[in-house]
Amino acid sequence: MPYSALVLAAATLLPSPNPPLAVTIVDAPRAQLRLETATTELERERGLMSRSALAPHTGMLFVFDSDGPVSFWMKDTLVSLDMVFVSSDGTVRRVFARVPTVALDTPDNDIPLESGRARYVIELGAGEAARDGIVPGVRLRCAGAP
Repeated sequence: MPYSALVLAAATLLPSPNPPLAVTIVDAPRAQLRLETATTELERERGLMSRSALAPHTGMLFVFDSDGPVSFWMKDTLVSLDMVFVSSDGTVRRVFARVPTVALDTPDNDIPLESGRARYVIELGAGEAARDGIVPGVRLRCAGAP
């Protein structure tokens, strides 16, 4: 077996540092969203860090144990995002549109926070929430929500 084939075979057996997340389908008023689902503290902390782009109608769904205060920051986030804070029953409470990125060398204490009450937070590419009809008061439907 050639050395390069052996190296490739060994590399495919190593565990991925970021295993793929489950995908949840969410029905918004004007689109169906395919959202990677972050349910553990580590998955939520990693979020969309280091992503350089998001395809239309994709993003991440952050799931929390209960409906309560949550805060998000944009550490190592390379793309501007819309952040949607959603109640336990699927009602959109708040949309932070076009949250800007910050320089990678910004000290942690200087990274702005977006906060609100939510059981779920959805992150989409900047401008996507408005295009998909996601505004406060709208109720999102989710197939198989965690």
